[in-house]
Amino acid sequence: MRARDARAEAQQVLGDEFEARVLEPSPPAVQDGAWFADDPVSLGARAPGRPVVSPVANADLTWDQWLSTRPSRASWAADRWLGARRRLPAAPAALVETRLTLHRLAVYVLSPARRRANGKIALRWTMRGFGTPFFGSDEQIRVQGAELVRQTGDRASGEPITSVARAARFVLDGEPDVAGAEGFDVPPLGDPDEQLAVDPEAAAFLGDWYGFAWSVLEELRAQPQSSDPSRVQLWPEHFDAAFDCLAPEVRATFGASPGDAAVSEPYLYVLSVALEEGLSELWNSTVFRGAILRFGELVDAPDQRRAALDFFTIRRAALVA
Repeated sequence: MRARDARAEAQQVLGDEFEARVLEPSPPAVQDGAWFADDPVSLGARAPGRPVVSPVANADLTWDQWLSTRPSRASWAADRWLGARRRLPAAPAALVETRLTLHRLAVYVLSPARRRANGKIALRWTMRGFGTPFFGSDEQIRVQGAELVRQTGDRASGEPITSVARAARFVLDGEPDVAGAEGFDVPPLGDPDEQLAVDPEAAAFLGDWYGFAWSVLEELRAQPQSSDPSRVQLWPEHFDAAFDCLAPEVRATFGASPGDAAVSEPYLYVLSVALEEGLSELWNSTVFRGAILRFGELVDAPDQRRAALDFFTIRRAALVA
C-alpha cells in the first residue's frame, strides 16, 4: 500500500509554477503549539513568486480557477474535494449501521492513537474516509472506505475492518481504549470481538459527506466574517465535523453531522448558547438552540454547496446583527 502525503501529491500535480493547499492533513507531524496538527488551507509561509492554489478563496487562485484551463485534472480534484466538486447522492440504506460501526472505531481506536502521542483527540477528513492528523514519527491512522490504514513515514499498511478488537491490535498494539469515552451519543464499546458491519457504499458515502463538509466549512472559516475561528475538526464523541467562530457573546459552532441518536439522517447545523428562548423560524432545531438543515433538503438543492454555504452565512449574519 502506498503512503499518502496529500499536499505533496497536489504539489506534484501543480508543478513548480504554483504552490498547493489542500483539505487533508499532511506530514510532517506538528509537535508543538495549541493544535499539534497542520492547518492545510492556511497560507502560512509561501515561496516567493509562486501563486498559491487553494480549495478556499483565501489565496491567489482557487482549484476551480486553476482547473478552468486544465479540465483533464477535474476528476483528480473532485476525488479530493478540492474543486470540480461532485454532487452528494442519496444516502444508502446501510448508512446508519455503517456510521455506528465506524463511530466505534473513531472513539475506541483512532482517537486514542493520537491522544496517547500528544493528548489531542480530534480527527480530520481524509480521502475516502477520516483519520488522525500526523503525529509522533509522522504517523497517521485512517479509515479508507472499508479498510483501516496505519502509515508511518513513507510506509503504509492496511487491513479490512473486521472487529474493534482486531482494529485495536493493529493500531494500538493492544486492547480498545475506553478512557474518556463518555458523553452524549458516544456509542458503547459492545462486544469488541463482534464482526463489524461496514457496507462499502455507505462507507464511501460517509467519506464523501465529510469531504463535502470539509470543503464547505473551510470556505466558511476562511471568510473574514467568521471572526476568531478555531480549526475544523472531526470530534470522535459526536462524530461530527465542526469549528467555532465569532465574538464570545455570540460564539457559535458551525458543523456537519452524519446523523445521531436525535436525527438519523446527515445534517448541517449552527449552534449557539447565546440564542434566547422563543427562537424565530431561522432557528428550527428542537434538540439544541440553533438550526439544522437536513440531508433530505440539501440533497435536492440545485447547487448543494451553495445551499450549504447560504444556510451557514445567513445564520452567521443573524447572530451578529
